[in-house]
Amino acid sequence: MPDGVAAATVRKRPNWVPYALLAPGLLWLVVFFVLPTLSLASQSLQTGDVYNGYSLTWHVQTYVDALSTYWPQLLRSLMYAGLATLLTLLLGYPLAWFVAHRSGRWKNVLLVLVIAPFYTSFLIRTLAWQTILGDQGLLTSLLDRLHLTWALHGFESFLGAVGLGSGSQLLYSPFAVICGLTYNFLPFMVLPLYANIERLDLRLTEAASDLYASPVQAFRRVIWPLSLPGVVGGTLLTFIPATGDYINSVLLGSAKTTMIGQVIDAQFLRVLDYPLAAALSFILMVVIIVLVMSYVRRAGTEELL
Repeated sequence: MPDGVAAATVRKRPNWVPYALLAPGLLWLVVFFVLPTLSLASQSLQTGDVYNGYSLTWHVQTYVDALSTYWPQLLRSLMYAGLATLLTLLLGYPLAWFVAHRSGRWKNVLLVLVIAPFYTSFLIRTLAWQTILGDQGLLTSLLDRLHLTWALHGFESFLGAVGLGSGSQLLYSPFAVICGLTYNFLPFMVLPLYANIERLDLRLTEAASDLYASPVQAFRRVIWPLSLPGVVGGTLLTFIPATGDYINSVLLGSAKTTMIGQVIDAQFLRVLDYPLAAALSFILMVVIIVLVMSYVRRAGTEELL
């Protein structure tokens, strides 16, 4: 066989190695994402009950009932998650910057402290906020010893005026729920920010100052755009789980702070209305996907697009 023909034969031979390497990951996605999503969509279009069974009847009215009944809880979840994400960004960005560029030999210790809460149960961490924000809790006792209880009462009144508190206490209020969300998901914001900020070349800020840029201008025009991939990654890792969270609203909130995750949990486990619970879950998933795609496209980060 001529050498040219042999070379052409070798080039045309399919290479199955990349597909074999992708197969485990694709199988994982199919089994644990595609099939559950299809099952959830099918369940949302069924009718029946747990005693007589369910059958697929393409009952789209379930979605209409879900939205018309529970849209306040859905909007409340998006609002609480958005506020918690904003707070984690405001707290996490300076912390990530300090760990990345100002901590020196303590960098590893500080990183361990950031992820240390993960070694404690999510439930216990949330219950701790009941002790902190309670009427006889740590915050109240500290302010009482400092003779600053007037500041606490004024803060409670302010939260009640803006709709984030009951007006008489911090616990069992939207403020408490947002505090719990912020604390529990703060590491999800800090770690992506740290990974991105650590790679920044600080000589760029020196170059900006040489071009007569103020520190604020250097941050806005140099540091912030370069750290945007970490910001987008951190906000997504925080906003998505915070929207579906229900532990914080159950333990730190009241009936007026019910989130959509709490409703889905009740429909699945107590009311046993599986189609309605599946419809709410599917609606929440679609809303989050639309918001995430719009957010990432607007942010314009090449690493994520």
